[in-house]
Amino acid sequence: MPKPVVRRREARDLAEATEVLTAVHKSDGYPVEGVEDPQGWLSPDGLLAAWVVELDGHVVGHVAVNSPRSGDDIAYLWSEKSGADPSQVGVLARLFVASDARKGSAGQHLMDAAASYARANNLRLVLEVLTKDAAAIRLYERLGWQRFGETEHTFAGERFDAVCFVAPA
Repeated sequence: MPKPVVRRREARDLAEATEVLTAVHKSDGYPVEGVEDPQGWLSPDGLLAAWVVELDGHVVGHVAVNSPRSGDDIAYLWSEKSGADPSQVGVLARLFVASDARKGSAGQHLMDAAASYARANNLRLVLEVLTKDAAAIRLYERLGWQRFGETEHTFAGERFDAVCFVAPA
């Protein structure tokens, strides 16, 4: 398998990233929201930085770091628990990798890019993952992320149990 190449996301990547996102949603049910406007979902208010991972010149995955926004309970839960100022917290989000690219460590490479950005900008990364997304939970735990709580994610009147993680210090 070719080596994954991670780079900052550019505007030209959005079309291909949305194709991958739509396929991941169809196969895995992730995300539970966002597929009606995938380009908007990939570029939310508060976006600080985003990366794509390529194999053979094609986008096969994506990750973003967002600033905490109202409704991002995860950042405020971490701030309460740790005493960190919310301005020192980044929310890792919009992480997905095409199913046929997952064995090549593409997800880990994306996580490494986000972690490097966070360190360079003095941010502590947190994330929320739905309990149904067991493979994602295994990835975060393998990379040393720590659980620090549980929450509910609500979308379109449905509630989903979620786990809160913080990046290694």
